[in-house]
Amino acid sequence: MRVLLKASMDTDKANEAIHNGTLTKLIQESMEQMKPEAAYFTTDHGRRTAYLVFDMQESWQMPVLSEPWFQGVGAEITYTPVMTVDDVQQGLSQLGR
Repeated sequence: MRVLLKASMDTDKANEAIHNGTLTKLIQESMEQMKPEAAYFTTDHGRRTAYLVFDMQESWQMPVLSEPWFQGVGAEITYTPVMTVDDVQQGLSQLGR
């Protein structure tokens, strides 16, 4: 299932991770592990935030993918199922059948 992971980082912990080089490592390892189709980094409500869209095969992957963000930068994590335009069109074509 295509999923959007939002990781909103604690400012103090993220500052520390930047200074000691672990934030770069966390991002690199997450990219290798998740192989996201899209990855965006911005701010949300004044906090550094990562948005990663990837294919989650099984729900047991959630702790494996979340814990590095929790432990490394004190992130608040949310997972949201998402669709492409093709997915929406396929779903809509099934309505009323």
